[in-house]
Amino acid sequence: MARSPKKVSLEAPRGRRSGVLGARNPQPSRDRFGRFTEWVARAMGTPQFLAMLSLFCVVWIAWNTLAPERFQFDSADLGFTALTLVLSLQASYAAPLILLAQNRQDDRDRVQIEQDRQRAERNLADTEYLAREVVALRMAISDLTDGLVTKETLRTELKTALERLDTDDRPDPR
Repeated sequence: MARSPKKVSLEAPRGRRSGVLGARNPQPSRDRFGRFTEWVARAMGTPQFLAMLSLFCVVWIAWNTLAPERFQFDSADLGFTALTLVLSLQASYAAPLILLAQNRQDDRDRVQIEQDRQRAERNLADTEYLAREVVALRMAISDLTDGLVTKETLRTELKTALERLDTDDRPDPR
């Protein structure tokens, strides 16, 4: 039996494909995870975090030392093994998250340094251009005055040029 060809319309956008391969779950954004790692790194570096972690450890130890034996869940005789495991687990997740946050910060710093370098190059080019223009002005004025151009000579020539421009720009009073 021959397949009937499907009519494809280009007037409307294609929808999502259906079927086993077409139904994809959207992937979580890498940026969202990066922001999460930065949040964790910032939170772990605060005095509040250290105070809360210290309070957690004090409560854990106090509970497992002072509470009736049937309510204790981590024996002091064994050196608070569960507390050690919980803190080790927290540290094993904290270190990679902090490193990921540092990598993101390094990437941002690298982009900022590149932008600063480009801005400095533009400023240098502008400064060199202006310096060449000043030299060209001095040379032109020295050709006009047939002598050494001092700052005072340059000022008077520029003032004269500005006055001529002002008189040329004024409308005719007729």
